[in-house]
Amino acid sequence: MPLPRIIWTAPTAPILLAALLAPAVAVLQSKAMAPIGLVALVAAVLLARRESGRWPWPVRDGAGVTPGQAALGFGLLLGLWGAASAAWAPEPARALKDGLSFAGLVLLAAAAARAVAQSGPEARAPLPYALTAGLFLGLGLALADHLSGSMIRAAVRGIAEPTPQLAFGLKPAASVMALLLPLLAATPWSRAWRIGLPLAGGALLLAIPGDTARIAVVAGLAAAGLAALLQRWAPGRLAAVVGLALAAIILATPPLLPALLQKVAPVAERLPPSAIHRLVIWHFGAGRAAERPLLGWGMEASRALPGGDDRPEAARLAALGVTSPGLRDWFAQPHVKLMPLHPHNGPLQLRLELGTVGSLLAAAAVMLLAMQAGLLPLGAGVLGSLVSGYVTFLASFGAWQSWWLCSLGLALVLARGLQDRARENLQKPARQP
Repeated sequence: MPLPRIIWTAPTAPILLAALLAPAVAVLQSKAMAPIGLVALVAAVLLARRESGRWPWPVRDGAGVTPGQAALGFGLLLGLWGAASAAWAPEPARALKDGLSFAGLVLLAAAAARAVAQSGPEARAPLPYALTAGLFLGLGLALADHLSGSMIRAAVRGIAEPTPQLAFGLKPAASVMALLLPLLAATPWSRAWRIGLPLAGGALLLAIPGDTARIAVVAGLAAAGLAALLQRWAPGRLAAVVGLALAAIILATPPLLPALLQKVAPVAERLPPSAIHRLVIWHFGAGRAAERPLLGWGMEASRALPGGDDRPEAARLAALGVTSPGLRDWFAQPHVKLMPLHPHNGPLQLRLELGTVGSLLAAAAVMLLAMQAGLLPLGAGVLGSLVSGYVTFLASFGAWQSWWLCSLGLALVLARGLQDRARENLQKPARQP
């Protein structure tokens, strides 16, 4: 069937272009997700203002407050709490800037989602095609780069001989694609396409470097599949359970980490040195978090904690089960620090920087987002995307990295546009891409 017509003046146009280009551009340079996402969201809001004469403020509709609207409120409070932490943060200017930036991005993404929702059905029709094409273009480019020994990414950087470190650059792009892939289960097409496309994309992603991204896409697709199976018998119930579980992990991880590290200590030396270093970081971060449990050290304080630049001391390594001379020598290297910028664990970073208050705000926002996914007509794909992003939050990048936050904002807006399109087509005969 012919592809739907693109309305270039509609608020959906910049989101469509971002979905089409972002995965491939992220393969070449993951940090480009920040300008791509930010420009797309701002353009969608401006085009909505031009089209309707009104700003698409994410205000309350009807008599009640939806879980998604409540999640927006908690997200804004989290950013404002981060900004307020400038009063005690070691780097006040950074805390203020990043806290306000986070709150602004939350508001911008919600406004862009409303702008897309207010567009007509014809304007939203190309969104699933753009997302599908963009994902498989990005996956193909990433696989080609991996099989060529990073030659494509080396050529973009003007490097004649790829270095081993260059291969690590595929991991952020893989995480972006793992975040977006479950959304293919929310497209308004037949069930065969909603199942086949995510599985095919997931299989390609598993062939690309990035252990966290692989776990994220498997978890996301599994959550989407289970939610789809249960949709007929218990709509929304699984999403509520998932939301509670995600919130519980945010709250329970920091206090449980020391006990978990003790359990791992007897087998710690079987792990690669980089994995042991992660345990050291968590041990140090959990100790510092316990010193300021309510308020935390301040937003982005992880990079400026007292003692964070020190090398792991012998007593700490012994407590984690590291006793062999070879590993002790590895940890004595100048570049090995107790806290390199962030703890590589989202719940720990929240508790460390923003205290119990920040953890509670984030847990509430995540739980409500999951509950909102359970209310959507094809919410299984949205729930899968949320779970995938959560896995990345648990074990990979810093919680406030702008390129990743812009990726999350773009995913949220795409989820809103796809759901509205699905709602319009759910009662119609199955459509083929």
